Amino acid sequence: MIICAGNNETFSFATPMGVGLIETAMNLTRLCLFDKPEFLLFIGTAGSYGEKKIFDIVESKTAANIELAFLNSDAYTPLDNVVTTNTTNKKDIIVNSSNYISTNETLAKRFLKLGVGIENMEFFSVLRIAQEFDIPAGGLFCITNYTNKQAHQDFLKNHKQAKELLEIHVKRRIEELTTK
Repeated sequence: MIICAGNNETFSFATPMGVGLIETAMNLTRLCLFDKPEFLLFIGTAGSYGEKKIFDIVESKTAANIELAFLNSDAYTPLDNVVTTNTTNKKDIIVNSSNYISTNETLAKRFLKLGVGIENMEFFSVLRIAQEFDIPAGGLFCITNYTNKQAHQDFLKNHKQAKELLEIHVKRRIEELTTK
C-alpha cells in the first residue's frame, strides 16, 4: 500500500494518513487494525540538512525522532528515537521526523554528523507503526528545501515540481516491477 501525508501533499495513487507525527500515527494505526497492508511505502517531500540537493530522490527505511534541543544537550529522551525496517546491511539515509521544520542551518548541519540526512514530518510514525504491526515499510522522498531560514519559501516554490517528480518516479518503478 502506498501512503502519503495529506492536505496539499497527496497523490492519485496514495492514501493520505495525515500531517505530522500524531495524525499519521493515529490514522495509520486505525488502518492497520482494520485492514492491515502487506507492505507500506510512504511518499513525500523532505528538507535536506545539506548533502542532498533540491529535487534529489531519496529512498530510506530508517527514521529518527530527534529534536533540535537534543543536539545542544538541552533535552534527552528515554525512548528509542531511531527505528528501521532495513533488513539488509545497506546503509540508509536516516530521515528525521518532528512536528517542526528546522530553520537553523548551523544547528541542522549537526544532524549530518549523526548520519541523519533529511527531514520529513511523518516518516518516523510510519516506520514505528509498521514495526509494531510487523509490516515491511519504506519511504520515497523528493527534496524541496534546505533546512535554513528560507525553508518554508523554498518548500512552497519547489513543492509542485517535487510532487511531479515523485509521481514520475513511482510510476516508472511500478512499470519496472510489472514488466519483470
